[in-house]
Amino acid sequence: MANIKVTMQLDDLSCPSCMIKIQKALAGQSGLSDIKVLFNASKIKLNLDDTLNDVDQIKIILNHLGYPVHRVTVKE
Repeated sequence: MANIKVTMQLDDLSCPSCMIKIQKALAGQSGLSDIKVLFNASKIKLNLDDTLNDVDQIKIILNHLGYPVHRVTVKE
């Protein structure tokens, strides 16, 4: 495989500072690109190179930040 489009529905993103916190944490991860944090919709959209990273690792990062993932949609 290669790049896949991932959308994650989070528990609660209520402010722009939450968005910035998440963007900074994910920007440092290999295999992620085109990261969009939509705080009004409590969603994250990104492209994932699944040879370098995986959805479970991203979920772990978000959980550690205090934003549990409720639903993940993957499109190839």
